[in-house]
Amino acid sequence: MSPLLTAVAVGCVALLLGVVLTEPLRRFALRYGITDRPNGHKGHARPTPYLGGIAVAVVTLAAGAVTAVAGDSGNPCLAVLLGGAAIMTVLGLIDDLRPLGPALRLGVEAAAASVVVLVGGHPTVFGGAFDAALAVVWIVFITNAFNLLDNMDGAASSLCAVIGGFLCWYAWLSGQTGLGVVLAALSGACLGFLFHNWHPARIFLGDSGSLFIGFTLASAAVVLHQDAAGLSVPAGLLATTFVATVDTALVMLSRYREARPLLQGGQDHASHRLRRIGLTVQQAVTVLGVFAGLGGLSGVLLAQGVLPPGVLLLAAVAVGVAAVALLLRVPSLPGPATSAALPMGRTAGSSELTAARIR
Repeated sequence: MSPLLTAVAVGCVALLLGVVLTEPLRRFALRYGITDRPNGHKGHARPTPYLGGIAVAVVTLAAGAVTAVAGDSGNPCLAVLLGGAAIMTVLGLIDDLRPLGPALRLGVEAAAASVVVLVGGHPTVFGGAFDAALAVVWIVFITNAFNLLDNMDGAASSLCAVIGGFLCWYAWLSGQTGLGVVLAALSGACLGFLFHNWHPARIFLGDSGSLFIGFTLASAAVVLHQDAAGLSVPAGLLATTFVATVDTALVMLSRYREARPLLQGGQDHASHRLRRIGLTVQQAVTVLGVFAGLGGLSGVLLAQGVLPPGVLLLAAVAVGVAAVALLLRVPSLPGPATSAALPMGRTAGSSELTAARIR
């Protein structure tokens, strides 16, 4: 079977499994009260369960296990990457049930990222151990950036499906078929989860899901770029994770300018601001998905030598800066008149390492 057909087949099976497994997890969470309960600051009207991320993780990890057993991993660090992703799922689940402090979370994430970089390698920018440290920091950054992106129905899972699809394409082109299978399964599982998470959501990813998808995508990108050097490294990684990077930069800059705690939940993400200029939830998520798709396609074209790294890096930085500047002009907090029409949603975890959610 050709790589394309294999990826499509894996993705379709993962999609079906994502649809099927999410429903019993939703019922389990409702039965045992593992829910996000509404209050005056949240837009959903009834308790909404977490645990959706468990379905995505189980499907993805199962695909990785089957690939490893079949002896076609094509990547010696695949087991380490999946092991780290599994740890992120457990870490996020604990945080969903009993919020953890940022220091503990970041410490576990850094340890898992360090093992991935040690075993799987890393791109070369400056040379030496500094590049390895940068790779670890980048994985931790993107892991938490996706945790921040889980702030609107369908947002994080949609972006994961898009970015995972392009990384899967890159993996097949690079001959890393095992990693390609895992990424195809991740994208398919997220699409299946979207059947339950698209607005209005019946279940949320929770930290168990957002940390899992962020870590998996970030680690996969590092492994796929391990032979890259020079400007190709920042250009490729920035293009691949363009939306997550821009959103995090927007939030941090906005809070710094307004003298608000950087790690406190807020209604200041790109998705929130898109809603305030008149877009619906579905439209806001679609806009983010389009930009993620353009970034992913640019990353693949860079890898194939179609786009020069300097041009792509300059374009990505210019578009990112312009997007942040324009979105900063949209109020980060709704005024009294818009608060009723635009309810804000839940905080997905213990700190902002999560964000407020619009329903």
